[in-house]
Amino acid sequence: MKMTNREYAKLVKDRSPRSPLLKDCVRAWLVGGLICCLGQGMKDGFLSLGMEEETASAAVSISLVLLGAVLTGLGVYDKIAKFAGAGTLVPITGYANSVVSPALEFRTEGLITGTAAKMFTVAGPVIVYGTAASVVYGLLLLLFGVK
Repeated sequence: MKMTNREYAKLVKDRSPRSPLLKDCVRAWLVGGLICCLGQGMKDGFLSLGMEEETASAAVSISLVLLGAVLTGLGVYDKIAKFAGAGTLVPITGYANSVVSPALEFRTEGLITGTAAKMFTVAGPVIVYGTAASVVYGLLLLLFGVK
């Protein structure tokens, strides 16, 4: 069966399922908004505990990264992402997911050639080193009592 490029393109268009664009956008907006509202609620909670604005913002970022990593490890984040699509990509939890997912997927290939190598490939060294550096800096500040 010979087809021209136009005939093939028409066949693909006719047989491909239609994307529910409005429904996808609403889901992304709702879930992304809920993640952001969760972050704002955490920030308000940290501020009510007496934290300064900058410290509370940092605590929210750390908490959301941890939450995203834990939910990814438990397999929950992928289900949320399947429902919400891009709504889970933009918030900071999406970055945690992009680091943890390949680390889990390739762990059978070993710590160095599997987990570490693939983790760097997907999320990039900036995210990984930035997260590690923030933990180290936070611990140093905690140990030395620097404000």
